[in-house]
Amino acid sequence: MTHLEACKERLRQAGADALIVSSKVGQRYLSDFNYDDGYILVTPDKSYLLTDFRYIEAANAHVNSAEFEVLAPKGGMLAEIASRLRTNNAKTVLFEEEEMTYGLYETFRDALPGCNLQKGGSALLVSLRLYKDEEEIARIRKAQAITDETFSYILTFIKPEMTELEVALEMEFHMRSLGSEGVAFDTIAVSGTNSSRPHGVPRNVRLEKGFFTMDFGARFDGYDSDMTRTVVLGKADTEMKKLYQTVRNAQTAAIEALHVGINCRQVDRIARDLIDGAGYAGCFGHGLGHGVGMYIHESPRFSPAAPADQVLEVGHVVTVEPGIYLAGKYGCRIEDMIYVHADGTVEDLTHSPKDLIELF
Repeated sequence: MTHLEACKERLRQAGADALIVSSKVGQRYLSDFNYDDGYILVTPDKSYLLTDFRYIEAANAHVNSAEFEVLAPKGGMLAEIASRLRTNNAKTVLFEEEEMTYGLYETFRDALPGCNLQKGGSALLVSLRLYKDEEEIARIRKAQAITDETFSYILTFIKPEMTELEVALEMEFHMRSLGSEGVAFDTIAVSGTNSSRPHGVPRNVRLEKGFFTMDFGARFDGYDSDMTRTVVLGKADTEMKKLYQTVRNAQTAAIEALHVGINCRQVDRIARDLIDGAGYAGCFGHGLGHGVGMYIHESPRFSPAAPADQVLEVGHVVTVEPGIYLAGKYGCRIEDMIYVHADGTVEDLTHSPKDLIELF
């Protein structure tokens, strides 16, 4: 079943007549076409991809004509959507409530007076994207392979006189040179005292001795990877070695516990209890992991704040990324991506080494 077919089935189950997809990710998920400034309109029987002159040639060449009617309306996209809704006798219309601004919602509401606009489009698409198929996994694997290769390369590139910003830019350039269509998120490359900030911003200052955390990811054909590795610039002292090993032990324990049906809060608790028990209570202030796909942060989530009934399921891709952060001193995080196969086995998609590496 294609993504569009699955969407239509969910639409029928919801008792809705149509879905307006306004987000770029939602449009690409359904059509596998990457474009800006347009909409997808889905009804149980017909689907339309609306774009403009800039993309119409590419859309006609790329989009499956058996699934979508490609349109470049000259009279305005909202007028075209209204016309197609009337043609399909659509009254109950879902929209992406988590993606559409209130201003855009008002515009649609005013343009579609005969329709009942309802929330639910975001939840519908999220429920589909939660489970990755073979093609999606192949793209995530490729994105992660680019990320792994970039980590191997950057270890040979880093020099003491460089800045955090130089290293971050080189990582991003190298990922692009390997086929990444862009970065999955802003690259984190933080050293010394800056590494105590989980999402620190690379500075235009010389690398500090101590922990150097690199959190980065590639994007391949619309799908992201996410990996973190922490190395030491200089030599690690006894406390740094203890902290690093604690983070690694926490990650190993959490990954080894993964199985279909395990509660997501429980996975977080396994790593958190180990870190707390090692004397670092209160120093792991974020969730243990999150889903990855076309967005860098998706469901499910390994977190104390995850829904109480959320469990790991077949088709999930999720990170496991414990960390310890000592404010004003340094921090350390290790992150891998995990995939749950159809037979219930779990696979670590990340292949970069996790032994403590000392540079310089």
